[in-house]
Amino acid sequence: QVQLVESGGGLVQAGGSLRLACVASGRIFSNYIMGWFRQAPGKEREFVAASSWSGDRLYYADSMKGRFTISRDNAKNTVYLQMNSLKPEDTAVYYCASRPRGSSVYVPAYDYWGQGTQVTVSS
Repeated sequence: QVQLVESGGGLVQAGGSLRLACVASGRIFSNYIMGWFRQAPGKEREFVAASSWSGDRLYYADSMKGRFTISRDNAKNTVYLQMNSLKPEDTAVYYCASRPRGSSVYVPAYDYWGQGTQVTVSS
């Protein structure tokens, strides 16, 4: 079992930045993938970024256009999502997720999910 807790969401003005954090606990191994997804009301859950636990493999959705960066601090069992140049269309609930290495990091078929943290970007 893996437990995930997100934090760092909030209200930010367009063009601003936020850093989300996901603290992982439980039986996590070095072959686990850590991912970020987001979901706006009435929309499908969307892939944002993912990282191997060690950080040697990184994945990003093309639509993020280099604005978002995933990183990790293994000593704190924490994965971060740095979000810059935020736009109103980035408004969503952001979820941290984890799974063992599998067929695809891009689909929301992860084994473990956090509770989500709300990000709201105002005009």
